[in-house]
Amino acid sequence: MDIIKSPTGRVVKTLTGYQAFIPDPLPPKFEWNDALVTTLSRADHVLGMLAREGVRLPNPHLLMRPFIAREAVLSSKIEGTQATLGEILAQEAGIQVDRNPDDIREVLNYIVALEYGVKRLKDLPLCLRLLKEIHENLMQGVRGAHATPGEFRRSQNWIGSPGCTLNTAKYVPPTPEELMNCLSSFEKFLHFKTLPPLIHIAMCHYQFEAIHPFLDGNGRMGRLLITLLLIERKVLPTPVLYLSAFFEATRDEYYRQLYNVSSNGTWNDWILYFLHGVTIQASDVLSRAERINTLIVDWQIQVGQSEGVAHLIVKQLAVNPYITAKKASETLGVAFTTAQRAITKLENLGILSQISKGKRDRVYCATSILCILEEPTKISEAGLN
Repeated sequence: MDIIKSPTGRVVKTLTGYQAFIPDPLPPKFEWNDALVTTLSRADHVLGMLAREGVRLPNPHLLMRPFIAREAVLSSKIEGTQATLGEILAQEAGIQVDRNPDDIREVLNYIVALEYGVKRLKDLPLCLRLLKEIHENLMQGVRGAHATPGEFRRSQNWIGSPGCTLNTAKYVPPTPEELMNCLSSFEKFLHFKTLPPLIHIAMCHYQFEAIHPFLDGNGRMGRLLITLLLIERKVLPTPVLYLSAFFEATRDEYYRQLYNVSSNGTWNDWILYFLHGVTIQASDVLSRAERINTLIVDWQIQVGQSEGVAHLIVKQLAVNPYITAKKASETLGVAFTTAQRAITKLENLGILSQISKGKRDRVYCATSILCILEEPTKISEAGLN
């Protein structure tokens, strides 16, 4: 392991010769300087706008669904999964896609795990038990399922380049013997309320990744934790902010910042980076949601209230821009021919485009919405390279 000595934890040498890092319990010491105060204020302001405007949008719950899918795709992409947002949305619409089923399942599991966690928060506070339940949903039936879904690890894991060993790894998290002590302190800090919520969440995310409590899925679990803490701390009413897009767009910086906290104690740098991400992603989600909602409203005006089925299909496009006559028929409880006529009307208006070949099992897409969802995250305003 590269870390020799750290101001944020201790390095222990095991009986088998490798070294592991044991992070100190939170909260740490950090500096309340002008940069931190200003950046926190900006992040809180933009997040407040998202919380207010998000619930004012006519279809906040409809609009949330494709953003959850987007988060799942980008969080899984950081871990090497190749499925695209278009493929996931197409799959959810009942359309066969040409992609490794394992990749699709991993992303869909992320969606299931997030929705499960949000639902469970109504009955159970964030705790080790809930984290294990979410992990079980995340890892069920996918690569890494051998890694005891829903159970904390009982053996050593490590982080490094492919092919590295425990002795050559860049970072080795706590040993199995130290793990539960670390997790017990972490669980207590989950309910620590004397810090501003965003700073508390930034610290929780770092600590979870430093502990690396599961054999697999720690990156995705750590990003799910951010969303769940935002809801539990009542920063946001629903899961509308996701940082995976920011972490994916700045992947090298993300790993560097996490590592530097462990090796050099650079808490301020990590918190500033995290807050930049919150500011960017809150603005990003709000912009995309507003543009999608504007399209839906405009299309409903074009279709007219009298066209009942076409009007309902337009509403469904906010949930998923992919549609087939069969899916519309099942979802809306209308005849296949009725659904097809409504889709043809939307195609003639330029709202839908047929993306499949041939006349059987035709697949349509509201490409304007898909383009908004698939736009890369712009990070220039964060002052990051």
